[in-house]
Amino acid sequence: QVQLVESGGGAVQAGGSLRLSCVASGRTDFSIYGMGWYRQAPGKERELVSYVTNGGSKHYGDFVKNRFTISRDRANTMSLQMNSLKPEDTAVYYCKVSYDSEVYWGQGTQVTVSA
Repeated sequence: QVQLVESGGGAVQAGGSLRLSCVASGRTDFSIYGMGWYRQAPGKERELVSYVTNGGSKHYGDFVKNRFTISRDRANTMSLQMNSLKPEDTAVYYCKVSYDSEVYWGQGTQVTVSA
């Protein structure tokens, strides 16, 4: 059973920083999985924040604009450094790992940015 544990969410003022982490367990071969962060704000659809493929390619949502940096520290560990946070970044952030048709989601961690 794959489990994803997210940490690092919280409340900050605009312009501040947070670092989200996700640790995956339940497999011995996470190196073949892609890992990423998505977010969902109230009343909005879930959207891609950033994703790193099993080959190391990194992708970001258009709204990131060089403010966030994703890293894959180990095969089963991923971090998202978020700088210059804006109130519109307020959302629940979800960790996702996927390989082919296998998709797993974490429970989510709340990020709240005040003006």
